[in-house]
Amino acid sequence: MDPSLSPVSSHYAIKKETWRHTVVLSFQSLGVVYGRLSTTPLYAFGSIDPCHIKSGQQIYELFSFVFWTLTIIPLLKYAFIVFKADDNGEGGTFALYSLLCRRANVGLLPSDTSATEFMHQEEGTPSKVKVESRARRAIGRYKISHYLLLLLSLLGSCLIICDGIFTPALSVYSATSNLRRSLSKLAPRFTSSENARQSVDKLCEMTLSVIPVPVACAILVCLFMLQRYGTNRIGVFFAPIVIVWLLFISGFGLYNIIHHPQILWATSPTYMFRFIKKIDITSLKLLSNIVLCIAGSEAMFADLGHFSKRSIKVTFIFLVYPALVLCYAGQAAFFSKHLGSSDDVAHLSESVTHIINCSGHLQHVFTILSLFASLVGSQATITASFSIINQCQALACFPRVKVIHTSDKVHGQVYVPDANWMLMILSLSILIGFRDISAIANATGLAIICGMLVTTCLMSLIIALQWEKNGVSLSVLFLLFFGSIEALYLSSCFLNFTKGAWCIVVLSLIFMTIMVSWHYGTIKKYEFDVENRVTVDWLTDLSPGLGVSRVPGIGFIHTNIVTGIPSFFSHFITNLPAFHQVLILLSFKSLPAAYIPKNERYLIGRIGHKEYKIYRCIVRYGYRDHVRDVNDFEDQIISSIGEFVTREERHDESLIVQEGRMIILGTNGNALVPIVGGESCQQVTDIENQNPTHTKRKKVRFVLPESSPKMNSSVRKELQELVDARESGTAYFLGHSHLKVRKGSNLLKQFLVMAYDFLDRNCRETPIGLDIPHAALLEVGMVYTI
Repeated sequence: MDPSLSPVSSHYAIKKETWRHTVVLSFQSLGVVYGRLSTTPLYAFGSIDPCHIKSGQQIYELFSFVFWTLTIIPLLKYAFIVFKADDNGEGGTFALYSLLCRRANVGLLPSDTSATEFMHQEEGTPSKVKVESRARRAIGRYKISHYLLLLLSLLGSCLIICDGIFTPALSVYSATSNLRRSLSKLAPRFTSSENARQSVDKLCEMTLSVIPVPVACAILVCLFMLQRYGTNRIGVFFAPIVIVWLLFISGFGLYNIIHHPQILWATSPTYMFRFIKKIDITSLKLLSNIVLCIAGSEAMFADLGHFSKRSIKVTFIFLVYPALVLCYAGQAAFFSKHLGSSDDVAHLSESVTHIINCSGHLQHVFTILSLFASLVGSQATITASFSIINQCQALACFPRVKVIHTSDKVHGQVYVPDANWMLMILSLSILIGFRDISAIANATGLAIICGMLVTTCLMSLIIALQWEKNGVSLSVLFLLFFGSIEALYLSSCFLNFTKGAWCIVVLSLIFMTIMVSWHYGTIKKYEFDVENRVTVDWLTDLSPGLGVSRVPGIGFIHTNIVTGIPSFFSHFITNLPAFHQVLILLSFKSLPAAYIPKNERYLIGRIGHKEYKIYRCIVRYGYRDHVRDVNDFEDQIISSIGEFVTREERHDESLIVQEGRMIILGTNGNALVPIVGGESCQQVTDIENQNPTHTKRKKVRFVLPESSPKMNSSVRKELQELVDARESGTAYFLGHSHLKVRKGSNLLKQFLVMAYDFLDRNCRETPIGLDIPHAALLEVGMVYTI
């Protein structure tokens, strides 16, 4: 068994959520999760060209699609079914993929190979029965299915990131278009002369036509600059705006329903089937606009880790869903009665301003409120993009980027500065490049529905594997029911491929290339390290013939492999024949789980005989953990090794692996007593920023506890030697490797290696989790030929 995947408790300690906490999280979720769904009325009907509408009856049929799509997809599929497949409170395509890795042995990551076996052992006897199920055997048997599932998960992640690019541009541009219409109606009021009014109208038409894009760009820049404040602060600030917006649009929607109650008949599915019965190419294209009404549904699941399952579900069922139904019903009622009255009749602003025509002030209130709401509406997909990038990076499927955890209470709240600026630049480029709401809406609709199809496919597999009774039949029903609805919308979106949807395909291919090449390069590096590692016998028995000597102190060797000595260290020993009195081989291993409990984070073992004083420490973390951000990481490692020395002889608490016993330990041990002294100012190497900086570090010394009859003399001696080595100083060995393609390799391999090498040279350096003193850092470079 791969020791990095040894027992990990599947029951992560989470406090029971109280209703008071649920209310607080529900309030915050309005400003983050539901801003996107709440602002869809700005562009769902508004992106429809009224010329394509044949009659008012067809608008009733389109509203029937809106009503049932809102009911079936976000309410039934996500809130009541997909939410049950959360990964310890985490959502998104990679959360579903991690569940499959543990249940069907389909992982391709270096640390995935035996994860599933252990997870099944941990969950008890029922899981072992599931291992023998026909569906599990079929998926786990064929390697091609492993690759397909990984590619499917990566595709879903790429689509969420693309959604985070297009949604801000679409939401903000839709609102600034309302600003143009509002100003065009306001300007003629400043003159009474008919000739002057016509001159003002022409001037306004020329001037206001260019206003939406610059204003939208300014709003987008402000939005992305706010992201550094974190989900908690943004949610509290944005939530009141969403509440006012929902009450505003639902109130005017109710007004239109009261004046046109016939729209309520359209909630019958017969209207929807009537539309399908007489469908043609023109009417099918209309569905690509209607699918925008569920924009943000995937973000509900992807943002699950930022809040809680109950808070997101309660908010949607009791506030967001009824408000949206009222708004769309009122908008459709107005649209059907005033079809052909103006070119902007499909926009939400028209259905609202027509009611409040007697009060121009309220019209401008709506315009300002829609601007703020559109600002909030982009937040859900931006936050979801941060979560997805963090998950992909933890599972070696995305280049190294800096991840900042903005909350100590909610682990899933993250901010990724590099991704934030990338999203901003791309979103601005899309807005300036297209300058067309319909084109941006077409691309957004394709990203939305493709992402939902990926979730449907992964969820159907989880149903087949997780539910013992009738799992396969329920999985097929789930796939056919939801998949057929989403396939209908997908076909309509592809009809607009040349009208903006092509951009989603191009961006998805770019992101897929980045993710696949990074994953390929990471796997190849790991395989090279495994194939070229040396045994501990080479270090302890053969190295004396090379004149190798031991020097006082502790040497930390950072390596990706969990058995043997890394090739870069043997390369170092060959050229500089000396190493430290105590060696600690340190590895970071991600598991396909959200979190690893602190009391099960470290796996400590010994390499060779006791007199060699060579230890192995494997730091295990989930894709939501931020273990690498701990400043006192070195102290925790030494304390854990001291705990290992005292508990090593207890056979019942250890795991038998290839190199010997390994023990699961937490961050707190009592074998060594830490004494905190003053502070020292050291020049340290910031691995992420690649710059030497000065920082203050607490001086922590270790001493042995008072004499205890339970501690034998050999253990006390080894602990004392560990303390003395720490006092002598520490050194850190890092391997820097670069891939090189063998001559004669195929073009695909050459391209993937070239892409990986380019990304590796231009992304952030490997984060270690330590502020490494500059004078103690030793980097060893190697070239890997594959």
